[in-house]
Amino acid sequence: MFNQLGGGTNNPNKDVEVTSPPDDTVSSLEFSPPSVPQTFLVAGSWDCRVRCWEVEASGKTVPKAAQGMDGPILDVAWHDDGTKVFMASTDKSVKCWDLAANQCMQVAAHDAPVKACHWVKAPNYNCLMTASWDKTLKFWDTRSAVPVMTMNLSERCYCADVDYPMAVVGTADRGICLYTLEGKPAEFKRVESPLKYQHRCIAIFRDKKTMQPTGFALGSVEGRVAIQYVNPANPKDNFTFKCHRAGGSTTGSFQDIYAVNDIAFHPVHGTLATVGSDGSFSFWDKDARTKLKSSETLDQPLTKCAFNHSGQVFAYAVGYDWSKGHEHYNPAKKNYIFLRPCFDDLKPRTT
Repeated sequence: MFNQLGGGTNNPNKDVEVTSPPDDTVSSLEFSPPSVPQTFLVAGSWDCRVRCWEVEASGKTVPKAAQGMDGPILDVAWHDDGTKVFMASTDKSVKCWDLAANQCMQVAAHDAPVKACHWVKAPNYNCLMTASWDKTLKFWDTRSAVPVMTMNLSERCYCADVDYPMAVVGTADRGICLYTLEGKPAEFKRVESPLKYQHRCIAIFRDKKTMQPTGFALGSVEGRVAIQYVNPANPKDNFTFKCHRAGGSTTGSFQDIYAVNDIAFHPVHGTLATVGSDGSFSFWDKDARTKLKSSETLDQPLTKCAFNHSGQVFAYAVGYDWSKGHEHYNPAKKNYIFLRPCFDDLKPRTT
């Protein structure tokens, strides 16, 4: 499907490079929903812009449009009909970008930077969920300037995910709040993170038989991922595993530990991908508790990843994540987004 490209230190996995990438680190990456016949990719960046590309079957990417906000973009989310993209920014607002008209309109506001935005499509309502560093979670009817509902969080939102009828928010105090979205949004329960260190990313997974959301994967700055079921049939179903670490193979030698920057679940196989500050991505089968594949390491961190809705394409973003401080920032290094065909690599282990 894709033409393999030349490698080198910038692209050791020989993946397809997205044309005209952002000028700064990518903070959010999302493929268009199944309602759209073509495949589009949007990326929000610290350069205060959101860009949209069309991804052709050959893997060729065509830049379509871009929109800016008054601060770095922290999250993007598609409307379920694929006509609009929501953009959350440090300027404390969320805007709705109508792609056909190429117009933007503010649809949400907070008292601090907005870390996450997700479109909620329920049988009896639609709304936009936003979570902010002002320690609130808000639900918006995008036609109104006032939120339909505001819920207090115990701390700033660091990560969030939605897969109807479930929403999950991770906060700065290592708390995790679970919500049910059926009928209307309501808090379901609060749990403490099973990981000892600050979490960076969270992703909901589904039960393989019922295809209903049943738990979440949580990644932390300490090169570790926790798999947590909301109602585990057996306490042993919940476990953590190490990833994005280097060295330490010989006794007494030190291991370099890197942050897990993003987690994405494959829409067909239910397996998952992680990307980290070590500059690599890995594919995992959580049920077989095994690694399916690890990539060659790039010379910069990987900040975000996403699967397209059919699970054929894996996208990952490359850029500096400031995990090693300002002294390691090299403005000469470019930011990249790469695409790779991934369907077979993510097939679960046959048991």
